[in-house]
Amino acid sequence: MLEKVEGVIIRTQNYGETHLIATLLTDKLGKIGVLARGAKKPRSRMAAVTQLFIHGEYLVRLGRGLSILEQGDVVNSHRKIREDIFLTAYASYLAELTNVLVDEKQPNYYVYQQLLLTLQGITDFKDPLVLTLMYEMKLYNVAGFAPTIDRCQNCQRTDQINAFSIKEAGVLCQRCLAIDPNHRPINQTQYKLLKLFSEIDMNRVANINVKAENKEVIRQILEQYYETYGGLTLKSRKFLKQIHLLK
Repeated sequence: MLEKVEGVIIRTQNYGETHLIATLLTDKLGKIGVLARGAKKPRSRMAAVTQLFIHGEYLVRLGRGLSILEQGDVVNSHRKIREDIFLTAYASYLAELTNVLVDEKQPNYYVYQQLLLTLQGITDFKDPLVLTLMYEMKLYNVAGFAPTIDRCQNCQRTDQINAFSIKEAGVLCQRCLAIDPNHRPINQTQYKLLKLFSEIDMNRVANINVKAENKEVIRQILEQYYETYGGLTLKSRKFLKQIHLLK
């Protein structure tokens, strides 16, 4: 059965000497694996449409396991990302995180749309770290292990929030700090940013100017949170941490 889908390439792997297996996050089929025959040949038409981060329209012959990629057309190459090692690091992390947390053949247009908007934002040179943090929080919510941000995880009050607890999987108010001696203090600006990053749709994101120290606090919190609740180790995260050290 042939199916026309729109999708973005989030993973590729070699298959034999000339073929490629690509993982597509699609608009209506969810995440699927496709075999692109001859995609590694220099003059192959498939080579141009099976690179990482390519957003395209694809004609796919569906199968029980791997589907077959019959043809494709590029909608947006996101070429600027691949030309910049820093932007590539962020986009690679987003792609790998999506591949790990999204189940196969489970359509979710919201995730698809949010990923595309995030990649477009990175291409447009919006702050890649801010965009990444926003997308992370949305993906954690879809995957079912998002932290509680809108109220104290312990007593449910919504005021005097000034800490984040990895152990309790959410924020804590002033009265509940004792339940986790290892809580991470956060100021009101950082708390408001956590709420904003969690709630705002990516299509509403303009150029948000966030101080470096506030971004770093949230980055560290989400990194430790994923390591505690996310499961699989991500190779791209290690690369991204090295990029942060370089910057």
